[in-house]
Amino acid sequence: MKKTPKPKATTDAIQIIHQRYYEGRPKRIAELAEAEANDAVARKIYDLRKRAGLTQKQLANLVGTTTSVICRLEDADYEGHSLAMLRRIAAALDKRVELRFVSASRKPKFA
Repeated sequence: MKKTPKPKATTDAIQIIHQRYYEGRPKRIAELAEAEANDAVARKIYDLRKRAGLTQKQLANLVGTTTSVICRLEDADYEGHSLAMLRRIAAALDKRVELRFVSASRKPKFA
């Protein structure tokens, strides 16, 4: 009887987490990809606001919303980003939103 070789051990924490919690679990991988997307949007809004030298309140006034909405949009855990709101923010900062589609089978950044 031939034994299956053991996978080589790793000390890479990201790889260990991926193997333990994500490998072979497409639902978890999809959730991770969604969380990464929400984080990327939140960071982008924050970075754009900071580069413009604006407070959350000042950006809210330019966009026509409240400070709490801007605060929520800059939170990586927030899942309610809308294209309409992103366009309003972009317009207030003299920017435009670009959207792209990537393969659904693409691995998340941390895989």
